[in-house]
Amino acid sequence: MTIDLRTVELAGARLRLRDLRAGDLGTYQRIFTDPRLTRYMGTDSMGVAAAAAAFDAALCARGESPRRKYTLAITAPDADTMVGTISLLVEDFGSNAMIGGLVVVPEGALRAGGIEAGRLLAAFAFGPLGIHRVWAGHRHDHPVMDTVMAGVGLTPEARLRQLYRTQGQWRDVCTYAAVRPEWAATATPAERRILALQPSAAREHATVGR
Repeated sequence: MTIDLRTVELAGARLRLRDLRAGDLGTYQRIFTDPRLTRYMGTDSMGVAAAAAAFDAALCARGESPRRKYTLAITAPDADTMVGTISLLVEDFGSNAMIGGLVVVPEGALRAGGIEAGRLLAAFAFGPLGIHRVWAGHRHDHPVMDTVMAGVGLTPEARLRQLYRTQGQWRDVCTYAAVRPEWAATATPAERRILALQPSAAREHATVGR
């Protein structure tokens, strides 16, 4: 089976990840202009125009070659309405990718879907993208993200002191990571199907050690 890296869609048991579409602008703006939803992110909440510009940049990233940034909408398996977002950044060195930007709107049934979303994205990175190491970080005082990181299958690595400044304060970040052989051994059947996918076009990302 193959997957088009310009039109990504990943299906799990409780949710689906797909590439952003033009109709997602309203939900994207709602997320990134809300100080409560962006409270623990690495940047402060945006104005409406800035959020629209960031959304346009995410759409444009789909056409880049090689594609480095995947900003995906979170939806229910049987619906198309965006209820959250998560992203994957393929780094320029080694064979590393960073999961970030996880936000799910609080009133929906998928508000506890962060672990599944993270695991689907990790399977995508380790499988069709051929990445060796996936990592992520969270602000040190986030109340639940250590549980989410463990559920995704990421192991604690370090605490980076005063990495970024938001809401007028410098913030420490705790980092976590997984490497492909170890993570793949824990994959569910749905995740193994993603791991087995091949890109429909030639992959240009670093695949050291594959």
